[in-house]
Amino acid sequence: MPPLTLFAAAALTFADPAGDAHGDGGYLLPQRPAVSAEALDLRTFEAEPLGTGTRFKVGFGGQQNPWELASGFSAGVTDIFVKTDAGGRQDLPGLNLRTADGNGWQYHLKVTGAGATLEQVRGDELARLPDPRARMDGTELIIEAPEVPFGRHAYWVTSSVYTPLSPTGRLEPGATANPSGVQANADRVPVPVDVLASPEDRRAYTDGVLAPVGQTRDWRLATLAGLGVLGLLITGLSVWRSWRARGEAGA
Repeated sequence: MPPLTLFAAAALTFADPAGDAHGDGGYLLPQRPAVSAEALDLRTFEAEPLGTGTRFKVGFGGQQNPWELASGFSAGVTDIFVKTDAGGRQDLPGLNLRTADGNGWQYHLKVTGAGATLEQVRGDELARLPDPRARMDGTELIIEAPEVPFGRHAYWVTSSVYTPLSPTGRLEPGATANPSGVQANADRVPVPVDVLASPEDRRAYTDGVLAPVGQTRDWRLATLAGLGVLGLLITGLSVWRSWRARGEAGA
């Protein structure tokens, strides 16, 4: 079923198909330690207001703690990119993915069982903001991010395999057989094993392009363009009336 948007109590909710936490369909998950596909399988994504900020809820098919972290979960890395304004950055760093249709993001949340981080695009740089609060409630990851303004924004959400042995915390798939790795059919493939997308959209694993969900068009630009056209029409009407008035006076 494609992502659904429901506007209830100002919350934005999107659904993702179950049982697709295998990348392009051929990713093999690690066996040492063994990682459950259900614990990486995105099911739902929700954004709701938290004061002026945002509370995110990410539902998974299961929960697992293969690295026995104190947080109680350690199977995956959840990345959330948020478009709140025009422009923005178009690569999804560390994921071998980029955004689609010229859309860019302004905020990036990264959550593992070892902690959560938040960055904001400022010009050509990434600024580190106060860390969000994250916890697992059953099979739902709850992230409180007061620094991310709530709104009908565009979102990119991904789920990757976690490892404490990588600088990024993500286990990058590769073609080499390795019981401790994620095996794929090639190297430099997308890092996430699951992405929030409609089932018919496979561009993430065929072209390295991930389409957003949510407000995929910047209506502010359309509004400004519309106001510009309206201004020209009003100016033209005023000029026409002025010419007509002069013509009538001359007659």
